Amino acid sequence: MSDRFIAVDWGTSNRREYLMEGGQVLATSRDDRGIIEMGGTGYEEAVASIRAQHGDLPVLIAGMAGSNRGWREAPYADAPASAADIARQLLWVEPGRTAIVPGVAWRDPDAPSVMRGEEVQLFGAVAAGLVPPTALVAQPGTHNKWVEMRDGAIGRFTTLMTGELFALLKQHSILSAQLTAAITPGPAFLEGVRHAQDRPLPSALFGARAAMLLGFRAGEDTADYVSGLLIGADVGSADVRGREAFILSDETLGALYGAAVAELGGTAHLIDTVAAFTAGMALIRSLSK
Repeated sequence: MSDRFIAVDWGTSNRREYLMEGGQVLATSRDDRGIIEMGGTGYEEAVASIRAQHGDLPVLIAGMAGSNRGWREAPYADAPASAADIARQLLWVEPGRTAIVPGVAWRDPDAPSVMRGEEVQLFGAVAAGLVPPTALVAQPGTHNKWVEMRDGAIGRFTTLMTGELFALLKQHSILSAQLTAAITPGPAFLEGVRHAQDRPLPSALFGARAAMLLGFRAGEDTADYVSGLLIGADVGSADVRGREAFILSDETLGALYGAAVAELGGTAHLIDTVAAFTAGMALIRSLSK
């Protein structure tokens, strides 16, 4: 029982718990009590409820619970950052009992960036042998990360608001009526990826509507094309030609990023995010003892 603990991935919208021992997941649970639902209160009671379900054990929390909108703000570790650096900077809410994993900051005034939760996946992916210690890694989502791992440490990284931009276009733009279909990495998507490399994005986005109105592209292909533009601009910024890119993502979004990487001359590898997260939490827990 000495190495049994509860790992919590506490995000903006959801929360997931893993009962872990010896690096293995013994049980999981999930709910919608992310930090938005928490509203800044009730974290002590929530952790007590997690222990009531999984056992009176140490709790290690990662993600947005450590942000300035969460439970307690865990100061960022500065990149380059290793897993050992993260373990040394845990924020202990209850000494020896409950700790929050700090995020990581890239403090370049010309290109600053921050992450919370992604760092755990990155360290875990390397620790589990899913990603080489030195590698280019993408973490698609609302705010995609491109990370240069160096000898197992997080080096320079950038964040792109690709998913959020697509959501805004889908909800509030003149293109919204054409962005309802499920996205697939077919010809229209790949056309968007290519066009993103040599056309100004604002112009190309309006061109998506004009192409439909003028009969150059079928309306049902607009969603794929627009997604291709956004993801193409995202992947193009990482200069993947001739490189391997390791994509920490679910299968659906990972397939889109993988297709874009291949179209731009790279080789994509899709990595299981849950396996990476749990391996990362096990590593950080072991280094914090």
